[in-house]
Amino acid sequence: MTARYTLRFFLLLAILGGTVSAPALHASSQSAPAPASGLDTALIERLTGAKGALDAASGVFKVSVPRNDLDVRVGGVRLSPRLGLTSWAAFQKVENGAMVMGDLVLLEPQVNPVMSAALDNGLEVTALHNHFFGDAPKVMFMHIGGHGSVQNLAAAVGKIFRAAGEKPPATPRVEIDPARTTLDAAKVEAVLGAKGEMKDGVLRFTFGKTTRMHGETAGAAMGVNTWAAFAGSDGQAMVDGDFAMDERELQAVLKSLRKAGIDVVAIHNHMTGEEPRIVFLHYWDVGPAAQLAQGLRSALNTQTAVNAERVPG
Repeated sequence: MTARYTLRFFLLLAILGGTVSAPALHASSQSAPAPASGLDTALIERLTGAKGALDAASGVFKVSVPRNDLDVRVGGVRLSPRLGLTSWAAFQKVENGAMVMGDLVLLEPQVNPVMSAALDNGLEVTALHNHFFGDAPKVMFMHIGGHGSVQNLAAAVGKIFRAAGEKPPATPRVEIDPARTTLDAAKVEAVLGAKGEMKDGVLRFTFGKTTRMHGETAGAAMGVNTWAAFAGSDGQAMVDGDFAMDERELQAVLKSLRKAGIDVVAIHNHMTGEEPRIVFLHYWDVGPAAQLAQGLRSALNTQTAVNAERVPG
């Protein structure tokens, strides 16, 4: 017993005297806690207005906002936040600041106000789609991303969380029947700078794009195209359609459409494995025909400008 206590005494002296052996130091370093995330988590919580949790293994700090304010049902099932009705944003430290990715749970009328809040505050909108069939009220999911300073990203996320918590605007109702279309096709064509096809009371335009799949070119006839369809009158028309873009064009087109007041109703892919990758954006709006056409023209011009910036010389 005396020898054991003597050995412990000398080991303690060795540690205090800084003479710990290399193996002992190695063992100590192996048991050290994981490095911190490098994020100011208190700042993130304060600016987002949401509580978060740190995944120590990955250094990711995730804030969550359960949508307890929603009473959503699918058939007879009442959806709770843990069944997929929780908005979240995850922050990770990177070389030049931080990155954020997230998913927002939104009622349909909330989508475009929240999208504008995201785009106006430096975030990217990367997808918009549904997760359920038959849900009432209808819920949409909007994915976001961004790079920058932790403070700017957290402040932007806080703004969209607050926008998502506001009462959604009422959806306007208008009476338009394609069977009674009277709009002047020539006026819309003049704005868009393209010839449309009038059939069954719908004036439709198509703008082709190309990509490659399985080593072959796929173009407008295969579905790789932007299209727009108008119906109604010059003073009260509707437009819906689909933008086909490569990924680098998406954010510019989104900003242009939202600036024009045109609602975005879906962002997703139609294909897999294509090069370049094509993203499709579906939209809808009601208003004077020339005004709708001008909004689309501005988005098409933005798409052209993004492509021009990538052309050398």
